[in-house]
Amino acid sequence: MRSLLPPGVTVVETYEDVLDPSPFPEEEEAVARAVEKRRREYATVRHCARRALAELGFAPVAILNGARREPLWPEGVLGSITHCDGYRAAALAREGTVASLGIDAEPHEVLSPGVLALVMRPEEHGHLARWAEERPGIAWDRVVFSAKESVYKAWFPLTRRWLDFEDATLHIDPWDGTFTAALHRPGPVVGGVRVSVMNGRWLVRDGLILTSVVVPAPCTTPDSEPAS
Repeated sequence: MRSLLPPGVTVVETYEDVLDPSPFPEEEEAVARAVEKRRREYATVRHCARRALAELGFAPVAILNGARREPLWPEGVLGSITHCDGYRAAALAREGTVASLGIDAEPHEVLSPGVLALVMRPEEHGHLARWAEERPGIAWDRVVFSAKESVYKAWFPLTRRWLDFEDATLHIDPWDGTFTAALHRPGPVVGGVRVSVMNGRWLVRDGLILTSVVVPAPCTTPDSEPAS
């Protein structure tokens, strides 16, 4: 994941659960009724987040979820977390380094037909065939899913609004590991400029799909139009 994010963003990742992640009591309470697997991944990804906080010079704190299950960071910090089978990661930055960021990890497996129907816009189905022809062996439908998850994670802290899969169209470069997401809802206003496109990066490695989206700090916000 570190290779998908710019300087100034701290990343801590692990491929296995921490044996003694030392969760805060409030965190233990939040998943007290969850199955053991869920409790381990919840605790481990927060262990990663606290290590990232320490690298940024912040004291360890409990990291709970907000109303949309978004992580609640201490003042002065923004970030994103992700976990899937065999991988947990946290990416954090000081406020002002970037405007927002989102990361996601998924197993490198094709989506079920039911999930695919929810994720893809009509115009994206044609892209799938082209990407598969240009670069076979990649689960492009899952790349789209992961990329849109990263888009949402970067979107929500700036808007506090839901964003459906159909609210963004993905354009993926199958060779250079980048993508753009054209938003079909009014985007967030960053530094007086409305963001209409979010840019991201993707990587397939070791059975995983990793994606990231970064909304630059106001002085460097690209691909945007004046706010109305």
